[in-house]
Amino acid sequence: MTKYKRVLLKLSGEILAGNEHFGLDYDSIATMCRQIAEVAKNGVQIAMVVGGGNIIRGAQTKKFERVQADHMGMLGTVINALALQNALESFGAEVRVQSAIEMKQVAETYIRRRAIRHLEKGRIVIFGAGIGSPYFSTDTAAALRASEIGVDCIIKATKVDGVYDKDPNKFTDAVKLPTLTFDEAISKRLKVMDTVAFSLCQDNNIPIIVFDVRQKGNLQKLLVDGMEIGSIVSNNK
Repeated sequence: MTKYKRVLLKLSGEILAGNEHFGLDYDSIATMCRQIAEVAKNGVQIAMVVGGGNIIRGAQTKKFERVQADHMGMLGTVINALALQNALESFGAEVRVQSAIEMKQVAETYIRRRAIRHLEKGRIVIFGAGIGSPYFSTDTAAALRASEIGVDCIIKATKVDGVYDKDPNKFTDAVKLPTLTFDEAISKRLKVMDTVAFSLCQDNNIPIIVFDVRQKGNLQKLLVDGMEIGSIVSNNK
């Protein structure tokens, strides 16, 4: 019996780039997808939202008109979704990519009931193209899709082992916060997710678990074994 029945895994595009910091690193993707496929085989229903920072970065988009730049970013997330699908399928998982922007030759168009049916059949569903509208981040897309499909929690996969009071890569005295409330995360401006995403999760009582996806076995320990890993942001501290 797994601790969670249905979860949404939020990945940044940068994680897919590995040590290259740009583009797609297949070894990094394969290592991560092997863990995800194993967890899915244990009965956890997994939906995913992936960013596009490894394809087009925020600094680059400032050189373009905002709406155009956001559309470019959405297409980047679809590229990443297809890469994840390919890797997951190589490990025996059944995967469907659904896009918020219609591109029927490449991916299914997002339909909530169809996504839920896929999950019920044991398929991993990857949501691409954000929410299909500019001015909204993939964090917000993750919170929205999580609310729509009724997940137990959002798993925010990062390169650090939880939430800190300040950037642990820059400050040696950074303190890890194992638990905190949405109000605390918003007031302290902790960059776990943006404010819109936090508010959606807060209103719909969806906890966010932040952990280091690069540590082998962490996903299994968290979702299947029920171990407390990383940090949790919720309505109750």
